[in-house]
Amino acid sequence: MEQKKYDLIVIGGGPAGYVASIRASQLGLRVCLVEKENLGGVCLNWGCIPTKALLRSSEVASILKEADTFGFEIPKIPSINLKKTVQRSRNISKKLSKGISYLLKKNKVDIINGTATLEGNGQVKVSCEKNDNPDIFFAKNIILATGARARSLPGVKVDGKHIWTSKEALVPEKLPKSLLVIGSGAIGIEFASFYKGIGVEEVTVVEMQDQILPAEDKEISYFARKSFEKKGIKFYTRATIENLEVIKGGVSFDVLSNGKKEHKKTDVALIAIGIEGNIENIGLSKTRVKTKKGHIITKSFGATDEPGIYAIGDVAGPPWLAHKGSHEGIVCVNHIAKQSNVHDIDTTKIPGCTYSNPQIASVGYTEEKAKNEGFEVAIGRFNFQANGKALALGEPEGLAKVIFDAKTGELLGAHMVGAEVTEMIQGFVIARSMEATEADLMQVVFPHPTISEVMHEAILDAFNQGIHQ
Repeated sequence: MEQKKYDLIVIGGGPAGYVASIRASQLGLRVCLVEKENLGGVCLNWGCIPTKALLRSSEVASILKEADTFGFEIPKIPSINLKKTVQRSRNISKKLSKGISYLLKKNKVDIINGTATLEGNGQVKVSCEKNDNPDIFFAKNIILATGARARSLPGVKVDGKHIWTSKEALVPEKLPKSLLVIGSGAIGIEFASFYKGIGVEEVTVVEMQDQILPAEDKEISYFARKSFEKKGIKFYTRATIENLEVIKGGVSFDVLSNGKKEHKKTDVALIAIGIEGNIENIGLSKTRVKTKKGHIITKSFGATDEPGIYAIGDVAGPPWLAHKGSHEGIVCVNHIAKQSNVHDIDTTKIPGCTYSNPQIASVGYTEEKAKNEGFEVAIGRFNFQANGKALALGEPEGLAKVIFDAKTGELLGAHMVGAEVTEMIQGFVIARSMEATEADLMQVVFPHPTISEVMHEAILDAFNQGIHQ
């Protein structure tokens, strides 16, 4: 077996791994990236990107249904061509994957297609189907960016026909008449929104927690739920699923909620209860790397308990966000390359987005968490119904909420539900990153007419200076 030496070996070519590889090469390191499937990881191929393409189709369907509101007379309601919709999403993913390959080659990163296994002492064995003899690579530093996969329900087998994970939900062969979504995090809500939007008659979401979108501010979650319910999505919270099994033509199950049990049937059940890291079969037993609850335990800058081995992205635990993984990759590599002024990630400054209809976006503390942390808070709100651009777009349903430290004026958190909020949240992310206060933010001139004006009005409202409410 041939041994090849590098300054850095990155295992996994998703948003964390490929970004880390490019940054390392920019800093003069000789880099090898090992990926066993497609560049871009789950995010690009089976997650972030294709779901957004599907959701765009759902948004178009929603606009067409409301065509009369905008002055258009359409003789009949358009029907969706599911095959074309799915193919469009796959084509977008394929195009972006090729783009990543180009970027890696442009930055002189060696791309190895194969399965990597840690062998200890900086050695990595790479096996591939085309070569019976595995190669041995060596590097002083190794980054694990192996990503994660959908978590499954104990005793439930995903058959791809009646029981899905998010992967099967991206490539349906036909549209079910009814859909059960188990879990109401971002993944579950996005698929519930998509399938309801393109014509699934009955969409039911079951959540164990007392609110949908459990990571979000309770007020925003409540607002979003009411909006989804208006569109016909049914929710069960504080609920569990029992006796889930495939029957002829679909799935039967029991919903246990508030002490009552209901027996129901559905065409398809989508399991969206979270993800778990890909920590198996990568040779961790030959290292001092520790794991907990399906992910690798890390310290500052992604370091593990094994010197020279780092973990970034979904395999390193929550929050499971592509942009978090990419930024971790840059921070980790800057640390490895001994760059100056390298700062570890503050997760309270990482935005979270749900690209449903309506959209949800947030950063920082929820109201509940801020109070639990002992802050005296000043809270501002602004409803989209008083925003001219939202009304012009036909998207008047939304809410912006901001949370400040009443004593210092520091922006603690921002939470929004409504049209285009996933594009606007970066303004609050910048504000938190720069430690902006209410005095700074009140002086910002927002363009008119834009939906972003709701951000300014919410800020003003927190300190009783609101103009348009």
